[in-house]
Amino acid sequence: MTSSDRTVWDAIVIGGGHNGLICATLLAKGRRNVLLLEANAEMGGAARTEEFFPGFRDSTAHVLNRLHPEVVKALDLEELGLDLLRGASGSTFAPSVVLSKDGAPLTLHGAYGETLTGASAAEQAAWKDLRVQLLRYAGVLKPFLSRRPPEFGSRSPGGLAALGQAALAMKRLGREDMRDFLRVLLMNVHDLLDEQLSDDRLKGLLAFDAVLGSHLGPRSPTSLLGLYYRLAGEIGGAPGAQVVPKGGMGAVIATIRAAAEHAGVALCTGASVAKIVVESGRAVGLALASGEEIHADTIVSAVNPTTTLLTLVGAPLLDTGLVRKVKNIRMKGDVAKLNLALDGVPDFPGVAAQDLHGRLVIAPSPDHVERAFNPAKYGEFSPEPVMEITLPSLTDPSLAPQDGCILSANVQYAPYALKEGWETGKPKFLAAIMAQLEAHAPGIGRLARHAELLTPADIEVRYLMPGGHWHHGELQADQMLFSRPVSGWSGYDTPIERLYLAGAGSHPGGGISGLPGLNAARRILAARAER
Repeated sequence: MTSSDRTVWDAIVIGGGHNGLICATLLAKGRRNVLLLEANAEMGGAARTEEFFPGFRDSTAHVLNRLHPEVVKALDLEELGLDLLRGASGSTFAPSVVLSKDGAPLTLHGAYGETLTGASAAEQAAWKDLRVQLLRYAGVLKPFLSRRPPEFGSRSPGGLAALGQAALAMKRLGREDMRDFLRVLLMNVHDLLDEQLSDDRLKGLLAFDAVLGSHLGPRSPTSLLGLYYRLAGEIGGAPGAQVVPKGGMGAVIATIRAAAEHAGVALCTGASVAKIVVESGRAVGLALASGEEIHADTIVSAVNPTTTLLTLVGAPLLDTGLVRKVKNIRMKGDVAKLNLALDGVPDFPGVAAQDLHGRLVIAPSPDHVERAFNPAKYGEFSPEPVMEITLPSLTDPSLAPQDGCILSANVQYAPYALKEGWETGKPKFLAAIMAQLEAHAPGIGRLARHAELLTPADIEVRYLMPGGHWHHGELQADQMLFSRPVSGWSGYDTPIERLYLAGAGSHPGGGISGLPGLNAARRILAARAER
């Protein structure tokens, strides 16, 4: 890096999470000279694999359900060795097991429940019909997710194409299904499930998946959107599928990083950005915390939009209306991450050995999920939390010592701003989590050598993620599509000329999809071609 030549870089990308890496790679493949800066010592953000206890390694993101096929193709990830469908269990996709304290577990196999076991024949038939309906309705969203959101009134080819594809998807539903789609679009997930299913375990799983990562309960308006968002993703061409990658999420990040290096991106870690340098309304470079200044033709921020606009650019350079909108983005996380170092594989009664390679869910009913949400409304943690569990060392034994095992869990609800403070509340919350685990895996407490619990406040500090929110902003109707991150600026541009957004706070949102990075890179390359 040098400050002596103002044109040494065509583009500088801030943030080495997966979206930043993807955007930088595609810009470099577009024959741009690209520098990527990451404040931490390692790339990957919350998907990087880290040692949390001697010999035990895990990542905060632990299940992959939406790495978009266009990203895989554009970065040549399969040629670089990425094989999402290879796992130690030999199964193609991770099964979803709903744990039960007083009966046999219910299990969804294949790509989000292609087959269902542990339920009655009538429930299996009802689920088959509902699954088809949900996937069809989620398909209406797909044309919007993989493209830049069209501006209202825009007649650009890309915008018109996205609208046209969405209109075609709706037309294919048929008149009756189109009416039903519009009826249920903004429903809460609890009511829809009550209409069509009877098994509380299955309804609990679907309710949990709909609200995971959001400040919503199953009875909250629009909560069904979360389930559509999940099912709009795909792995290996299968909508709704999910995998526990061999090598953990860190292996996915390693392949994306290899693609960046192969494309010629200059990667720099431990480089904290203090300020985006703006001259005459145009971004021209960056000032680092070290005091160094670097210049470029284009600046891309793959970090949180609020951090980008209010901290790195600064409110005085922005319109007061935009500043107000950005300050009002809701992004206080509700999910804690638990990493357990165990002396052996825990016993979950009734769960087949091969199903332990998937994900285990404690959400026995939608009412239980709703009761878990209630305390979070008032700044309190759930005394009986719901959670998603994986045992990643079963898929990749190198993540733990011999005879050791890792338990990784996403736990709801854990409000970012706990009323009593997390210093006091964390031990109590950990005890509540362990009590839930003990009820479903008797004896697990005796196996535990170490527990690392990351609250949303901890996640904020470790990953520089404001609010500790997975998606860098709630994925709700008023913060999606045309309104992400804020209305008027949903297409990766910003009011600062040649400053673009490319992170999860942009359309279409969080999760390891890579679409914000992909869409932003396409927008930047198109803008450069226009100039």
